[in-house]
Amino acid sequence: MSEPSGSPAAPAPADQRNTSAEDSAAPTSPRLAGGEVQGAQASTSATTLDKELESLTPAQLHDLQQNLLEEAAQTRPLVSPLASLKELRAEYEGGNTSFAKKIDWMMNEKGFKGIRRARGDGDCFYRSLAFAYIERILRAPDVALAVATSVSVLQSSLGLLKAAGFQEMVYEDMYEIFTSLIHQIVTPDVSDGHTLTPTILLEAMQDPQTSNSIVVFLRLLTSAQIRADPDNYAPFLFHQDTFEQLPVRDFCESNVEAIGREADHVQISALSRALKINIKVAYLDGRGDGDKVDFVELSNIEDGYNGMKEVCLLYRPGHYDILEYRDSD
Repeated sequence: MSEPSGSPAAPAPADQRNTSAEDSAAPTSPRLAGGEVQGAQASTSATTLDKELESLTPAQLHDLQQNLLEEAAQTRPLVSPLASLKELRAEYEGGNTSFAKKIDWMMNEKGFKGIRRARGDGDCFYRSLAFAYIERILRAPDVALAVATSVSVLQSSLGLLKAAGFQEMVYEDMYEIFTSLIHQIVTPDVSDGHTLTPTILLEAMQDPQTSNSIVVFLRLLTSAQIRADPDNYAPFLFHQDTFEQLPVRDFCESNVEAIGREADHVQISALSRALKINIKVAYLDGRGDGDKVDFVELSNIEDGYNGMKEVCLLYRPGHYDILEYRDSD
């Protein structure tokens, strides 16, 4: 999956750099004279590149920026440390000013300060939700209640998985990895005696084996929830590429259980129901009036039921990250 679009400003050409003192010296030697020739050639190349960029249509610029973002995504951590929303805003300055203004609105009117990014690999929704879900338990006002409620819900979900036809051997190890992190919030790990901290959680979600196991478990749980209530979801099940309507089983196998497939509203709704949590998604994708950002809220429980706050996610075209009311851990 590609990293988010929204047309951030194109990077400055590499040739546009300050001339060193050595390069600006009088051309008294052949070496320096050659350097001036190279500098002139670089300047010409930069000018040519600028003209080429100016000649591109908005769609072509978008494609170019998407390619650059996709290359960068391969080196991005599975889950990144918390950063200020101002850093995201800076990416759109000089490019998509509408997005920059909407980020200002989220910061000034809604109080969001931070963003925790997930790698744009098609699993970003599930990975973002997993991290935010465990972190909400970790930071809950009543941690013991949040842990107990979460573990109870996950234990109950095993019946949902069995009813959907998944064999226990397929998901039991992934379930254990997921719940062990939650247990570690209140019970020290037997191997090192440490309880879960924000740093340990980040390290766990950056570890491919741990992180991907949790992602797969959540995909299976999402599929099981959709299969358990086909009448509710069937009218909204479409193939992501062809947009043809799909039977429940086909949709789940191709669009939910398959690694790297993007999540849409159906998957978000199903997983929030299965986990019995509230999710708020901010859509930074051009919709909405003026500088405001549309929020979609999925409420499945009353406030205080599980001792944890709602999960807040940021959607940009094709990608999900985590929104936070703070900008540092």
